[in-house]
Amino acid sequence: MQNHFNTYLDNTLKLTSARSILLTISGGADSIVMLDLFSKTGYKCGVAHCNFHLRGDKSNKDEKLVRELAKKYNYPFYQIDFFTTNYATQKGISIEMAARELRYNWFEKVRRENGYDYIATGHHQDDVIETFFINLARGTGIRGLSGIKPVSGNLIRPILFADHQQILSYIKENKLEYREDASNYDVKYKRNKLRQDIIPELAEINPAYKQNILKTIERLNITNNILKEKLSEIKANVVEEKDEQLLFNISKLKELEPLNFFLFELLFPYGFNGEQVESIIKSFDGISGKSFYSSTYELIKDRNYLIIIPKQKTKRFSLKISDKLSVVKLKDNSSLQIKSISRTKGFKIPQQLNIAALDKDKLHFPLEIRNWQKGNYFYPIGMKQKKKLSDFFVDNKFSKIEKEKALLLISKGEVVWVIGHRLDNGIKLLILQKIFCK
Repeated sequence: MQNHFNTYLDNTLKLTSARSILLTISGGADSIVMLDLFSKTGYKCGVAHCNFHLRGDKSNKDEKLVRELAKKYNYPFYQIDFFTTNYATQKGISIEMAARELRYNWFEKVRRENGYDYIATGHHQDDVIETFFINLARGTGIRGLSGIKPVSGNLIRPILFADHQQILSYIKENKLEYREDASNYDVKYKRNKLRQDIIPELAEINPAYKQNILKTIERLNITNNILKEKLSEIKANVVEEKDEQLLFNISKLKELEPLNFFLFELLFPYGFNGEQVESIIKSFDGISGKSFYSSTYELIKDRNYLIIIPKQKTKRFSLKISDKLSVVKLKDNSSLQIKSISRTKGFKIPQQLNIAALDKDKLHFPLEIRNWQKGNYFYPIGMKQKKKLSDFFVDNKFSKIEKEKALLLISKGEVVWVIGHRLDNGIKLLILQKIFCK
């Protein structure tokens, strides 16, 4: 197995002995074998262990074993305690998901802070097959069926060439101590249900099921690579990037065939599922403003585009302006310059939308810059009647995002300027201008 391991590092992972690797060791058979195999190479390694405190004193015994082995192999040891149940409750996620999120975030932190090139996990062939079935049952695209990759960025899986039985044989031959987690047999966990009940049935149907499935996954991986090239071509044609937004041209999307398939593949990386994709397609010919949400992104149907933005809590913006300020910082790193000037003969009021000429005597300091609120109104130039800002946004075809970003200049509770767009009638028509905002 050592020779196979060394060959796998060289030919599949394409590592060199100059690389440093952070080994993630739980104390289970898989990670213990990975640790022992690495100890017989020339790689610079460190050992990282998470104590999730899910199994009482058994969790502490796991930690003790890993700590002793790190010392035996003369590897630096990194350890952290996680109170996983509390974290899962706070986040509203499963224990499995919580433990995964906690450990991978911490592994990357340790890697970065200590200068390791890679993080190594003990995934093996059986994990590949189990993940295939979990994703198949959950519903996924080709991407989700194309297997666990040997290399994903800074993450490597050095024992993917071996199955669980080979790992246990290596443990026995080399008389290695490891920790058994009783929860690995608890069928309330999906992966264990597969391992204990479903996969043995497959073995009865066809003893060669494992190699057949692995070959199928290999073909799907090739198919996925071909699909990725096609999706790159499609994205170049239908997607525009603007600030932190992705704009999908609906007219061009409609030309794709089959639309459901390609749109699912385009939106899957942003967390949208098949059912949502169906609803998004139905929204194409509907009114603007409809939103769809994944766990991390918001998709907005806005006229001729689908707009994807990172989901974030709306932050209300509010800033007071005294008559002494010359420059104030706004959102998105923009700024507002304020100049006091006297109107002289020949002075013309600037017509640019990003410039406002206001009568200082009619302004009440401190002024305020803030987001718009429902019910806000003003008197636009050329109109005697007040106009709701919500109607102004509709008339001027503001997108939902543009509305959220819109800022108002407020004087004594009244809207003076929709910044960068429209002045209030009562202010603009005054003749003697003494303050100049840009």
